[in-house]
Amino acid sequence: MATSISCQVFFPHPPERVWGALTNPAALERWLMPNDFQARLGHRFTFRTDPVPPHFDGVVYCQVTELEEPRRLAYTWRGGPAAETLVTYRLEPKDEGTLLHFEHSGFDLSEPAQRAAYDAMSQGWISGLEKRLREVVGRVEEAL
Repeated sequence: MATSISCQVFFPHPPERVWGALTNPAALERWLMPNDFQARLGHRFTFRTDPVPPHFDGVVYCQVTELEEPRRLAYTWRGGPAAETLVTYRLEPKDEGTLLHFEHSGFDLSEPAQRAAYDAMSQGWISGLEKRLREVVGRVEEAL
């Protein structure tokens, strides 16, 4: 049975500003991880963080699979022994701001490595989006 991590976060900013925090590599690093992201369909990139031996070397391998500026972004996510999953952001203009719909999908909780990844990331994603991303969006220059 596939399971996902999902949440919705409202930002009192236009979608373009939230989009900038999701796609600008420097902004993305401030709220998530160092990366070599490019907002280009098919682009392969990595996130880097501290390793968690013995199974995670600290590198998350990704590829942009959907890109519809400033409304939708999706990329694959594979780190350590866990199978590839999918991270999706959907931005919806709402009440003079943006409602961000987030989903990290494709976890097979019957597999121990995926269960461990799901457990480790569940609270991390939610707090990252609700706290760290909110702080970055609040500081992102309108020009991003």
